Amino acid sequence: MNSQKLPENFVRTVPEGDTHERDVCGECGFVHYQNPKVVVGSVVHHDGKILLCKRAIEPRSGYWTVPAGYMELGETAADGAMREAREEACADIVIEAVLAVYTITRIAQVQVMHVAHLATPHFEPGPESTEVGLFAWDDIPWDDLAFPSVHWVLKHFREVEGQTGFPAFTNPPGEFGDMRQGKAPST
Repeated sequence: MNSQKLPENFVRTVPEGDTHERDVCGECGFVHYQNPKVVVGSVVHHDGKILLCKRAIEPRSGYWTVPAGYMELGETAADGAMREAREEACADIVIEAVLAVYTITRIAQVQVMHVAHLATPHFEPGPESTEVGLFAWDDIPWDDLAFPSVHWVLKHFREVEGQTGFPAFTNPPGEFGDMRQGKAPST
């Protein structure tokens, strides 16, 4: 998954004391580590409805998602989820709990998803969204959700809705967020 062009003096090898093949500078020994990106987000509920954002950016522009995005340096997962809700929906939220931790190896992501509620009932599209809205469960645009993990997190939220203590969910059995072994992600 090396998308970055490295200088010719880098070679693929297992560094001393390591267990994985890495890109290593053949001159100075610098190891170019590539690790998964952390995505943080939340299922935000208010008056029995769920806040969704229609994406204004790629990937999957025009599709609906929960407010989520890459965690930044210097912030906690909860801080990142709150920032993403502000950026995508101009919403101030209160984090209640970690809902799920998903691993999506094909795109090198770990997703930390929370349960949250609106601190105030105000929200509107931010620069990364064309629309935002509160949806009753039966009105969620299931066929127009952006990613398999959005399906997962909404269904996991539904399983624990109203509960205060529950273990964090992980990927549904057999699901990796991709087309492994010819199996399409379930909705």
